[in-house]
Amino acid sequence: MKLNRLLWILIILALVVFGVLIGRRYMTANRAPVAVQVVTPEEPKVQREVILYFASSEGNFLVPETRDIDDCPEEETCLRQTVQALIQGPQTPSLPILPSQTVLRSIHVDGALATLDFSRDLISSHPGGSLSELMTVYGLVDTLAANFPYIRQVQILVEGEKRESIKGHVGIADPVTADFSYSREPSPEEPPVTDMTTTPGGRD
Repeated sequence: MKLNRLLWILIILALVVFGVLIGRRYMTANRAPVAVQVVTPEEPKVQREVILYFASSEGNFLVPETRDIDDCPEEETCLRQTVQALIQGPQTPSLPILPSQTVLRSIHVDGALATLDFSRDLISSHPGGSLSELMTVYGLVDTLAANFPYIRQVQILVEGEKRESIKGHVGIADPVTADFSYSREPSPEEPPVTDMTTTPGGRD
């Protein structure tokens, strides 16, 4: 009698062990696979070199400065980034040609003519003066012509309207044609400028 009871106990234990093994195998087989996260290295941004024209430290001619901007699939984006780099000002001892508060509202290109619409800061924050206006107008036009050779003329608008001039000296009512006679290569002996916020040509 005792032998039969012991035998039944062994059979029950064997069934329990067998059940545990079957359950563990089932759980392993149906366990969701662990997702492996693949980290793709970020590709470096492609840069595009542009030539920007700023005023010399004396404020009487334009000097070129190279700058890298993010390359852009759309030409209008490249145009906007180039003008924005002009607004940000030089990274050399040259002087800015556009007030830093200026906002480029829109750009439209029709063949060889680019129309740029600026905020009123172009006028209200500009110091005026014949040389200063000359540097502003031709620094802008020559910059676009140098980087986008199909652009030969620029129509400057302020708040969507044509203006006779910025402050009475250089006419901008009609499209302005690029003229590189106002520029020259920078001189390595040119003295550094401590006040980079000064706009050239404050005299008439």
